[in-house]
Amino acid sequence: MLNPKNIHIADYNYDLPDERIAKFPLSERDSSKLLIYNHGEVSEDVFTSLPQYLPSGALMVFNNTKVIQARLHFRKASTEGVQGALIEVFCLEPALPNDYQLNFSQKGSVQWYCLVGNLKKWKEGKLFREIEMPDGETVTLACERKGIHGTSHIIEFTWNGNYTWAELLDAVGELPIPPYLNRATQESDKTTYQTVYSKIKGSVAAPTAGLHFTERVLKALDEAGIDREELTLHVGAGTFKPVKSEEIGGHDMHTEHIAVRRQTIEKLIAHGGEAIAVGTTSVRTLESLYYMGILALQGKEDLHVPQWMPYENSQPSPLNSKLSTLNSQLSTLNSLHALLAYMDRHHLDVLHSSTQIIIAPGYEYHIVRRMITNFHQPQSTLLLLVSAFLKGDWRKVYDYALSHDFRFLSYGDSSLLIP
Repeated sequence: MLNPKNIHIADYNYDLPDERIAKFPLSERDSSKLLIYNHGEVSEDVFTSLPQYLPSGALMVFNNTKVIQARLHFRKASTEGVQGALIEVFCLEPALPNDYQLNFSQKGSVQWYCLVGNLKKWKEGKLFREIEMPDGETVTLACERKGIHGTSHIIEFTWNGNYTWAELLDAVGELPIPPYLNRATQESDKTTYQTVYSKIKGSVAAPTAGLHFTERVLKALDEAGIDREELTLHVGAGTFKPVKSEEIGGHDMHTEHIAVRRQTIEKLIAHGGEAIAVGTTSVRTLESLYYMGILALQGKEDLHVPQWMPYENSQPSPLNSKLSTLNSQLSTLNSLHALLAYMDRHHLDVLHSSTQIIIAPGYEYHIVRRMITNFHQPQSTLLLLVSAFLKGDWRKVYDYALSHDFRFLSYGDSSLLIP
């Protein structure tokens, strides 16, 4: 079998005309089209019909992350009557405190890892912005560069008044819709670019497969006997990072932070270690749990899943032979039980960790048996993930979608994949 690192990303290209990219959502979320890939056969329906294609008693897992208004704009002070340059600060993830919920609850000062637009115009010093809060008070928000962290800048935000960082972001931040929409954020995006079940703030991009769900569809799932469970993966800006290397071995996957409740792992075990994943973020989290179980069995304290860990058994060596054996032989249920034992030892109700996993052709899925997902960009790691799930049959899905007027990307239509 081809080493996944040698996969050529050009083999995962297709022609996506701009007019096929959905710039805005439908007025009714659940009226989107639903492509069904069922053991090689392709058909279509509407999203409200989803429950009838799922087996009663199955477990469906959702990502309940909430998109934050992560894009901030500051203007440098005017000089000699000339308006100062506009600087954009895009918050990626918390630096100090590095816990999301703790960071959002801070008053007075926080630090974040950020991208900075128009950086050449911001040599040094602080930038300031006056903010009128909903209660009528005026707050002065300042930001200052504190250093470099990889490709990001460490930015310290300080402000006066008795307000939390979450309240400041809500008052002054802009929702960061995907760059390929090629338009400004509109007020309506604050609602339409969130799932109806979003709860935990932290993402800078929505888990878009979930955008089709409505209370009506969720109720129909319950009535059909589908068990529902939630986890949290905060989607980073890296989800839009293009693969620039010819082979994917040259692509560095972004790290994303996850939180999984003990109840979720117990429910996975009760369902035989199998689940229906809503979106690629749920897929990445669920599949990472398997490898976290391996790390727990190895006695590791840090359960971060490195990018290439799933494939290390394809290149055996004395250094990783133990991991290779675990990788190829450990059952899903044993791995999940190992995670519970780890949580018991550390008295955890919620497992907080991170993953850098890349799922590409050659990957063997351990937990996800069905997947609900939108249609992804050409030559993207998300397309690799779908191809791995369909054992390389992704073109049949995309050829059908392109020839049957499906809408693509974040605000586009949906698919149910049953390999």
